[in-house]
Amino acid sequence: MAGYSHDKQDHLKRLRRIEGQVRGLQRMVDEDKYCIDILTQVSAANRALQSFALALLEEHMAHCVADATAKGGAEAEAKVKEASEAIARLVRS
Repeated sequence: MAGYSHDKQDHLKRLRRIEGQVRGLQRMVDEDKYCIDILTQVSAANRALQSFALALLEEHMAHCVADATAKGGAEAEAKVKEASEAIARLVRS
């Protein structure tokens, strides 16, 4: 079971809000809104996605990685490596 399962509805609600922000961006472009106003909304959508990603990563570390490390062995090493790679991708983005 995924670590985020207990908060699944909250995550979905959050993603729907982000989706609404992106639709708002489409509408702003369609309506020829001022570029700086659009860029401000792009920044807000990026922050919302980044916040979601960090929350998901935190849950992954607390559940999936913690469970695997408690068991030890190759699975633990794989989960830690996987989490490290995910963190690296987030840092680069």
